[in-house]
Order: sequence, then C-alpha cells, then structure tokens
Amino acid sequence: MNTPTYVPGHDLLGGRTAVITAAAGAGIGGATARRFLEEGARIVISDAHARRLKETEDALAAEFGADRITSLPCDVTDEEQVQALFTLAEQTHGGLDIVVNNAGLGGTANLVDMTDEQWGRVLDVTLNGTFRCTRAALRSFKAAGAGGGVIVNNASVIGWRAQTGQAHYAAAKAGVMALTRCAALEAAEFGVRINAVAPSLAMHPHLVKVTSEELLAELTSREAFGRYAEPWEVANVIVFLASGYSSYMTGETVSVSSQRA
Repeated sequence: MNTPTYVPGHDLLGGRTAVITAAAGAGIGGATARRFLEEGARIVISDAHARRLKETEDALAAEFGADRITSLPCDVTDEEQVQALFTLAEQTHGGLDIVVNNAGLGGTANLVDMTDEQWGRVLDVTLNGTFRCTRAALRSFKAAGAGGGVIVNNASVIGWRAQTGQAHYAAAKAGVMALTRCAALEAAEFGVRINAVAPSLAMHPHLVKVTSEELLAELTSREAFGRYAEPWEVANVIVFLASGYSSYMTGETVSVSSQRA
C-alpha cells in the first residue's frame, strides 16, 4: 500500500472567494476548506452542525487568519438558510467566485424496507440541496455580470455503479451528475463553469461510525492501490476544477477513484 505525499499550495486560488458547504469536521468538506486556504482563497464555510462548524472555523482562523474565513450554519434543505449563506458571502468579501456543493446524506436500507422518509431525506439533502445552492450561486454570478464563476459538486462513483442498500444515495448522486451537466449548459451563457467530482472511498470518522468493518474491508479491497483515498486527495481535484487549470471543462464528472469494479 503506497502512502500519498501531501501536495503544498501553489496559490491556484489566490484572491478568490469560495463558499463550501458541509465543511465542518475531517471529511472532504473540511479538507477542501483547508486546501482552498492553502491555495490563497478566502472562504465562507457552512454546515448543519453549528458546534463543529465553529470549531473548524476557529482552528483554520488561528492558522490562516480570521480575515480569510467566515462561517454560517446552514441546512441546505432550507431555502432561507441557503439564501442567508450566499448573502453573507457577497457582503463579507464583496463578491463570490467559487461554490463547492459538498453537502450530502447517506444511509443503508434495502429498497423493500425503505420508508418514504428515508428516501426523501437523502434526496432532499444530497440532490435538492445541491440544486438550491447551485441556483443561488448562478443567480449571484449572473447578477455580478463579470463571468468566470465556478461551481464544483460532490457526486460519487455510486451514481454510476450499484450497491445493495444504497438505492436512495445512488439515485441522489446520479441526479447530481445530471444536474451538473444540464446546469453547465445554461451557465455557459454567462461564463460560469460547473463540474463535479465522483469519489469512491474517502475515509473519515463519520464513515467509520456508520459502516461495518466488514464492508469497509470489502470496499477497500476493490481499490487498485489497496487503500482508501485521503479526503485531501479528493480536495486536490476540487481545487483543480475550481482553478484556471480546468478553464475548458464544464458539465464533466471526474472520477476520483482507483476502484477496479
């Protein structure tokens, strides 16, 4: 099993302002927040968990400077909270350049036993939440009129593949991919790019809590490198899609995976 080397920042996002949802804690959102700061961005982070969000903000502010990070609790299933988040980003830093839609909700239930509430909750957070934030971002970018805004959505390889007990999550992530493609065509008219990442297995503490050791071992065995991805490895690809290095890419979903099957 190879050990990845952490890549230092190269100011790829210098002077730009980004909103990152579900950015508290040690998962992909938190790793993206750190990577964006390392690449020179100012960030507005949100999460439904207010305490963890404040802890994340305080830790990053101590390291990178309080003037470069702002936070606001946000439940992406609530339109008023989404609007408040984007208004804060515009007012705090004088504009908005990048949005990372990372909020999502999983769970395990076979379809025959799945309740309407289980299905609806996963779809509302993962797909509808991405829709609400994408809509708010596009309205902000269009009103600014400068062009050049970027949206990066967090999808999943499960949007392409199948796994028992994951019908709601797979449907939501496939929907995020379709939303990315369609929204990108509309956004191109006013100079905005929209792409997505599709990770396979990125390890973080929450995943360990909700997944059995047997399933984690099975999923890891499918990876070509024989290990899971570190969250910052996914964040690196998000940085690429948010930066000028991907200037001709829109409507694409990039697989961040070494999974063989």
